[in-house]
Amino acid sequence: MEIKNRKRMAAKILKCGVEKIWIDPDELEDVSKAITKADIRKLINRGIIKKRGSNSQSRGRARKILKQKKLGRRKGRGRRKGKKMAKTTKKRKWIKTIRPLRKTLKELRDTGEITRGQYRTLYLMAKGGRFKSRSHLKLYMKKENILKK
Repeated sequence: MEIKNRKRMAAKILKCGVEKIWIDPDELEDVSKAITKADIRKLINRGIIKKRGSNSQSRGRARKILKQKKLGRRKGRGRRKGKKMAKTTKKRKWIKTIRPLRKTLKELRDTGEITRGQYRTLYLMAKGGRFKSRSHLKLYMKKENILKK
């Protein structure tokens, strides 16, 4: 008995996948006689063809874990991935380097040692992480003959 097409038609009618369709094994003869979609609909109404329930994974445990994470749990040393400086300390390090660089650049611009255009290019270089420190910035400026002294 070929019921593959019947399953396909039932899946279309019930708007689900073919694997979700259940056919009563005792009524296979009636199912094999069904030719049109109307016949399939009648079998669905009689309860011979049904759509299986979903067996999706429960998110209860996941919600519980997320709630704990919001409270600051599950963030110990064993949970961390990546480098030592990967999280907050990396940002602190960046702030410690960028602020003095920007301050130096502003002072040089205000005193007239560098032009506005040079200031802009050096500012963007600093933003891109080109300079490690103030001394590194000054070394670069000396090398490129940017300072007007």
